[in-house]
This record gives sequence, C-alpha cells and structure tokens, in this order.
Amino acid sequence: MSDLLRAPAEIKYAEELDWLESIDDGPKPFSWRLSPKMVRLFILGSERADGLDREVTQKWFGDRSFVERSIVTLASDRGLLLIGDPGTGKSWLAELLSAAISRNSTLVVQGTAGTTEDHIKYSWNVSMVIAKGQSRESMIPSPIMTAMETGAIGRFEELTRSTSDVQDALISILSEKYISVPELGSDADSDNIVFAKPGFSVIATANSRDRGVNDLSSALKRRFNFVRIPVMTNKKSETEIVRFRTEELLRRHRIELDVPPTLLDVLLRSFADLRASAAAAGSEDEKLESALSTAEQIGVLEDAILHSNFFGQSALNARTLASSLVGSLARRAPEDLAILNKYLHGVVEPRSVEEGGSWPEFLEGGRDAIATLS
Repeated sequence: MSDLLRAPAEIKYAEELDWLESIDDGPKPFSWRLSPKMVRLFILGSERADGLDREVTQKWFGDRSFVERSIVTLASDRGLLLIGDPGTGKSWLAELLSAAISRNSTLVVQGTAGTTEDHIKYSWNVSMVIAKGQSRESMIPSPIMTAMETGAIGRFEELTRSTSDVQDALISILSEKYISVPELGSDADSDNIVFAKPGFSVIATANSRDRGVNDLSSALKRRFNFVRIPVMTNKKSETEIVRFRTEELLRRHRIELDVPPTLLDVLLRSFADLRASAAAAGSEDEKLESALSTAEQIGVLEDAILHSNFFGQSALNARTLASSLVGSLARRAPEDLAILNKYLHGVVEPRSVEEGGSWPEFLEGGRDAIATLS
C-alpha cells in the first residue's frame, strides 16, 4: 500500500476488513463478504455498545439512515443512486460500500459526454479478433460486465454526465440482469449472453447541480432507489470530518506540523458564513461558484498545510489559511473576488475587532491574497 498514490478502500483497510470478516456471524445476502450490520459498522465506526475487542474507525460522516438505506437497497434487486452537491462524500460512500460488500471498489465507469455503450457493456481486442475471430476470449468486458460475472458491485460515477443512449443501455442491465452479445451468434451453444450472478448491483452517483445536462428518464429512475446526501451543516460532525482528514493528511505526507484548533474553528466559521451568504443571495452572480462543501473545506486546509510544510513554517498560521481560502474559492474573476472581499470587510473585519485571536491575521492574509489576484 505504501507505494500507491491512493490505495482503494479495500486495500487501505484490508487488515480491518479481514478482522471484521473473521468475527462476522451475521447473515450475508448473496455473495457479500460482510453482513449488513458489519458493513454499517465498517463505514460508521464502532461504539462501546458493540463490545468489540478493537476500535473500528469511522470513515464516512453523515446521517446513519443514509448508510442503512444504501445497504438495504444493495441487498435488493434495485440499483442505488447517491445524489447531492459536489463534495458531499457520494463517491467515498460508494467506494466504502463496494469495498465492504465485494472487497473490490475499482469496477468503475466514469460518466462523461464521451462515455459510450461500450464502456458499460464490452468492446473487442482488435488484434485477437483479426487473428482468431470474435469470441469470449477476444471480448473486453466493461467494469459493469465484470461486476455482473462476479456477483460484485459496479459503480457508475456522474451518471447524469453521460448521454441518453448510455443511460438507456443501463436500463436494460438493471432490468434484465444480463448483457446480450449478438456478435457471438444466436444459437443455444454460442455463449452469447452474460448473466449477472447473485450479489450484482450498481451504485451510481449524480451531481444535483447537473440538472438539465442529461436528465434521467423516468424508466431509469424507477430502477434506482435514491439517497440524497445533503451538504454537511452540523458543526460537530463537520469538525470531526476535518480533523479526521487532517490527521490522515499529516500521516500520509509524514508531516510534523502544528495545526492549532483555533484555526480549524476559523475555517469552519468562515465556510458557515459563506454558506449563509449564498443562501441569502438574490441571484447566482451573488454566490460563489464553489459549492462550499466539506470536501472543498478540506481542500483549503490541505493547501494551507502543504504550503506551510514546504516553505518552512513550524505551524499553520491564519495568514496562510486565508490565502489558501481565497485562492481555492476565487474561481471567477472578478465576481468571486468581489464576494470574498465583501465577506472580509462585512464579517471578518468586525469580528477581528470584537474577538481578536486569529481573526486579524486572517483578515490581513485574505486582503493580501485578493489584492494579488485582482
């Protein structure tokens, strides 16, 4: 795992998954590696009441009911559609579910305008076809077809980014649970149909901000159970997420850097202020282009930590944090810069006078960053 830039969840948490599997005596649907209760425990972490010999860390932070509904859906014959704003943890939840259930979260199709039916069905090894003709050996199965053949979970990221033709092909897979390969003939002995094995399901994700790009048809919607993941607004939960990811970042990069809790509070309150401002905005031009999600908040903190580490600071300071916040959120010029400037003058400046602490330095760093980008 140490030589991988980013290990998938089943590799990153392999030892923990092995242990959970060894003590799991609950009923398992189909070919699941863990029972539903253990899948939930793996994702949400253990509690004292579980009576386990070791702690299981919490890996996804959100409402417990979202995880439970997702698990129940995957134990049925329906697909699971996780929908929400960017950065709400949809893909991470899908990866954790796949890792716990199938021990393989890498059977992924990425939805884009260029995604074709071949990407969710099959294609051909041209050189083998020329040499030996079309056969099962010369066929290249898609990640979805591989999931069908192995009774595993297939993932489809950004479903609404793909065209209607691709979405229509997925309807057939979810409904019939097989893929026909007409190139292999039509007689009974031609092995021209790939059937899904028990345990196969699809987890798709969709960006709620992509409405109107390629809207899902009613037929496709009926094949999915929807789980809507909201933007995190609970301060305690969001604080836990940020701390968890900060500790993970420091370990991964082997960074010894002091991150004062007061600066985490500054970051959390700044995002809360900007979200409130966006909610009260009268038009899209008065909102930052950023979704202001927890993931983007973590991105700001990561940028600030790496900047501090690489350029010789022994501790994260408010000036660097403010510079990272402006640099990460100012995607449109001059619109986003104007919104951030208004926030600094209208909220941060009075707060720096009233509360002091890290806020005056945060204000100064934000102003300098805006002046540099303007």
